[in-house]
Amino acid sequence: MSTSSASKGDFNVGGKYRLVRKIGSGSFGDIYLAINISNGEEVAVKLESTRARHPQLLYESKLYKILSGGVGIPHIRWFGQEKDYNVLVMDLLGPSLEDLFNFCSRKFTMKTVLMLADQMINRIEYTHNKNFIHRDIKPDNFLMGIGRHCNKVFIIDFGLAKKYRDNRTRQHIPYREDKNLTGTARYASINAHLGIEQSRRDDMESLGYVLMYFNRGVLPWQGLKV
Repeated sequence: MSTSSASKGDFNVGGKYRLVRKIGSGSFGDIYLAINISNGEEVAVKLESTRARHPQLLYESKLYKILSGGVGIPHIRWFGQEKDYNVLVMDLLGPSLEDLFNFCSRKFTMKTVLMLADQMINRIEYTHNKNFIHRDIKPDNFLMGIGRHCNKVFIIDFGLAKKYRDNRTRQHIPYREDKNLTGTARYASINAHLGIEQSRRDDMESLGYVLMYFNRGVLPWQGLKV
């Protein structure tokens, strides 16, 4: 089964979801719009090849389960294997903040930036309270809801998230150096670039860069050759 055949709508997952068309892609694989055959409801489906060198969809599905019930956390409908793919079925969401930023000619008012910041901080705080750091805070990983949730910001893509403290003892992971850069270079913290083990402050530093990007339209280091 190829993803091209999946886009023709002849590929069902979870016994009740039929793929309609591809709506996005990432390092893990592709995202499809799908329909619940029983009631016509639209959902999003992430497909990852079972032969992927670094599979992350199973891990991400477990993270969503841990975070489930939080405001701005997408609801997971189903996870499993279908043919040659790991499959994650989740709520269909609206455009990313990067999409909206481009739609608005790459200019957000200060009021818009502050209103987004309020929700984004809450999403990150909730993730941290569940003992995880996101490690890839960027405009593409925050999506607006649809329908009655159209003014709500959702946080997505927990494939790079990491547990930073033990649930029971509250012991934090040890300080380490010589780590490879995890996340997106443009928004990564200084410590992440220096190869230092990330913690909560690095998510917050990345958020600061995202908000500055929204406020100014560009970051000073964009386009620099390393």
